[in-house]
Parts: sequence; C-alpha cells; structure tokens
Amino acid sequence: MTKSMKAVRDRKTDNRRISQNMEKAFKKMAQVFGYPNREYKDRVFRMLLKEPKVALEVYNAMNGTLYDNPDELIITTLENAVYLGMKNDVSFILGTQLVLYEHQSTPNPNMPLRNLAYVACVYMAYVFGDNLYGRKLIKIPEPRFVVFYNGTDKMPEQSVLRLSDAYESKSEELDLELKIRFVNINPGYNEEMVEKSPTLYQYVKFVDAVRKYQQQIPFPEAVEKAIDECIKKGILAEFLRKNRAEVLRVSIFEYDEEKHMRMEREESRENGIAIGIVKTAQKYHAEKEQIINQISDELNVSHQEAETIYSEVEEYIKTSQEEK
Repeated sequence: MTKSMKAVRDRKTDNRRISQNMEKAFKKMAQVFGYPNREYKDRVFRMLLKEPKVALEVYNAMNGTLYDNPDELIITTLENAVYLGMKNDVSFILGTQLVLYEHQSTPNPNMPLRNLAYVACVYMAYVFGDNLYGRKLIKIPEPRFVVFYNGTDKMPEQSVLRLSDAYESKSEELDLELKIRFVNINPGYNEEMVEKSPTLYQYVKFVDAVRKYQQQIPFPEAVEKAIDECIKKGILAEFLRKNRAEVLRVSIFEYDEEKHMRMEREESRENGIAIGIVKTAQKYHAEKEQIINQISDELNVSHQEAETIYSEVEEYIKTSQEEK
C-alpha cells in the first residue's frame, strides 16, 4: 500500500470515527433539549446547502479551493439547537476547519454571540467521549463563520461582525474574540465569488424572481410564478421540480417570519418615539391633549389610537419609576 493510499484510508477512518462520536453526542443532546422542529429550521437556502456536494461547491467558491469529494465533509449541523434558542443553516468539518454557514435576510448584530453559543455545542459534541481533564491536548478544528446576506436593507458588499462589538468595555488585548465574515450575495455584490458556485448563483436568481413578482401579486402567487419561471429557464430546475411544495411552504413561512420581525422592529421604534414624546412633554408640563395630538402627528395614527398609546406609555413610565 502506497503512502497516499494509506493517508486516504486513515482519513476515512478518522472521519467515520468523528461522525459516529458526534452522532452519539447529538442523540444525548436531543434527549436533554428535545428533538428538532423542522418547521422552524428549514429554509430554501438550508435545503440546498445540507447536500454535502452543494456545501463543498460553496466552500470552494468562497475559498478558491478545488475540493471534489463530498465524502470528505463531516456534517455537524445541530438539529436540536433550536431548543437552545439557536439555529444554523449548515455546519461541517472539512480537513482541519469547522465551517459554519448561515443565511440572513434581516441584519442581526447578535450573530457573533449566537455563533459563540452554537460553536460551543458543536465542540462539545466533537470531543464527546474524550477526557477533557487529561494531560493530553485534544485537537479541535479551526472555526470559520460566514453569513450570506440577501435582504432588502442596503448593506455593504462585505464586512466583519465581531463579538467584541457587544462588550460593554474593551481591553486592548481581548481574551475572547469571534469574527464572522458577512457576505452580501444580492445581485451586484460579490458576483465573481457567487458565480463560482452554480447553486448559489441560481439561488440568488430565484430570490430575485420572487421579489420581482412580489411587487405585482400576493407573495404565495409570487413564489409559484418564480418557481415556474426558474424551471423554464433551468434555474434550480431539478431541485424546484422535486421540492416544489416544500419550497412554497418554507418560502411563505420565512416571509411571514420576516414580516413579523419587521413589525416588531417598527412597533419598538414607535414605542420609543412615544415614550420620548411623553417624557419630554411631561418635563415641560404640557397638557394631556397636547401630548396626544403630538403622538398622533408623529406616528400618523388616529386620535383614538394616540390616546391608547399615551395611556400605555404613561403606565409604562410610572411602573419603571416605581421599580427604581
């Protein structure tokens, strides 16, 4: 047996051992945290990338590498992580790297903190059965974090999200840092990299088609029209034909979730404005009716709605002062 053949055999043995250990660890974690709710987890992006061949294709596009054997990937996505308040679209080990990919359509500054919690769980699964208190150094793969963004909010082509941005104070030398590569994959951004991955490129085209039709017709119909158009043009054709109903279902679910998050952000913004108006007005002893009129004008709501908002804000301010 040649050295290269022996190296391939040894790598396959190591990969099989790691996969078996992690599977045992996942089962243990599932017993503690419960089994996954796939309704919550699945997205079109994740449906595509959970295929090792596609994950490898995207990795090559991101890193300029030429890996061609999907069997070299060890999938480490934690299906039950949803019970920890975490989610990740796909994570895998390739060589000496632990790669974590996530798709985002809404900017989230808490991604580094979420990924810290997630990668800790993956590492605990990775070293399952090893003696963490022994004298031997346990080797672990280097983590690489990437967020693929294709939301409608304008964002830079690339940026870096840092855990230290969340620190209340920062020392010159940090004891703990986690960096995420934030990659905008909307049309017109990172096109050279995106085009190196046929699946990623076609996914961007599919999302663009959905948005185009969404401006004209209700969202479920927009997805249906986009699926028809993409199949006709050979864009993710096989995937969409095979998974048509599931793609429609998860797209609607994701749209509803994003809509809910936007509404929550808008509600939070409006609450902040209303609280500011009431506090400022009370400071200068303004009349109640004046305050209500200002809330109505600033938030563009009816007088009756403004009265309700005023009552809620007044109660909130009173409760906050009592708690102090």
